[in-house]
Amino acid sequence: MSAATGSAVRGRRPAPRVRRRLRLGMSQGQFLGVLTAVFLILLLLMVVQDGAATAGNEVWRGLVLGAIYALIAVGYTLVYGIIELINFAHGDVFTMSAFYSVFLAGIPGVQEGFFKRFLGFDINHLAGSGPGGLILALLIIFPIAMTLAGLTGVVIERVAYRRLRNAPRLAPLITAVGVSFLLEGIMFAFFVPPAPPGQPGLGTPGAAYPTGEDGWIPTTHVLLNIGGSHGVVIGANDTMVIVIALVAMFALAGFIRYSRTGKAMRASAQNRDAAQLCGININRTISATFFLGSALAAVGGVVYAMHYHTITWNQGYQFGLIAFTAAVLGGIGNIVGAGIGGFLIGLVEAFTVTLIPNGGSWALIVVFAVLILVLTLQPTGLLGMRVPDRA
Repeated sequence: MSAATGSAVRGRRPAPRVRRRLRLGMSQGQFLGVLTAVFLILLLLMVVQDGAATAGNEVWRGLVLGAIYALIAVGYTLVYGIIELINFAHGDVFTMSAFYSVFLAGIPGVQEGFFKRFLGFDINHLAGSGPGGLILALLIIFPIAMTLAGLTGVVIERVAYRRLRNAPRLAPLITAVGVSFLLEGIMFAFFVPPAPPGQPGLGTPGAAYPTGEDGWIPTTHVLLNIGGSHGVVIGANDTMVIVIALVAMFALAGFIRYSRTGKAMRASAQNRDAAQLCGININRTISATFFLGSALAAVGGVVYAMHYHTITWNQGYQFGLIAFTAAVLGGIGNIVGAGIGGFLIGLVEAFTVTLIPNGGSWALIVVFAVLILVLTLQPTGLLGMRVPDRA
């Protein structure tokens, strides 16, 4: 090699380093450190502005809402990990699951549920009879609602997505949006009664639909009061949401880690062709994935109906987008990350509502700003990893 050639080669070597310095991004450790610092600063500002009690109550409220986001986000990331599809209809499966619970339980004084009309017993009365009756009612309504939602997810996958599995990515993405609007139309047509003539009511767009579970756990039931009458209030209704969400997510993680179907799902996520060569039925595995993701959304739908007492037929699209943000924040494709991301997004909403005047109007703006920042600074999220594109 001549001296001139060697000099030219040596002159080109620094270029990759310059490009690495100019890259806008950070390591996962740096991202976690920045995120922790931001949350601590916001919490301190909340304490200074409104006091420790208000800050504690808002953080608790954010965790409750985040638990529901986490349940939806885990379903998103579960499907994406297998077939790399952002299932935008998943949020509407969450809403439809809430309507399933209303169909099963009914609305006291308004309409009879399936159990009372066809089986002769009132599940609302059973749930309100005491702790034992509540547990029994939950053990009845959760498996049925989860099964109905799971079958809904399987039908969506079989009809809308299976033939597009090897199509360009834009095709299943547009199909997912179309399925979302289809489900919203079905819920509006079948689950929302028409409004009385000349009066706004349940049939008007965006109107809230009352659920029959509002008396299952009274909102006045307090488990813990930290700091006296003006302190942090831990309600039984709120605690139930968080406990059920954590139990469902840990149960899903255990199923995927130890069960035969879960191992097939993990193998399909790593290399679908190799898994098929090993004898794994890919179609059955993907259907099981949609069933589990939709069933987890049903858990969120039922607890939402019990906690907030109303459902809106078109709320699933918004909840789905927020849960998608949570999945991206935690690391799309990572179940634990999606759960953590859900709780963090709930806290982001709580901070926004408390710290910004008229914060309720700013909540969605801040949430989607977080989505943009995460995709810019750390696309893999908190716990995700960068993987090569599949051939």
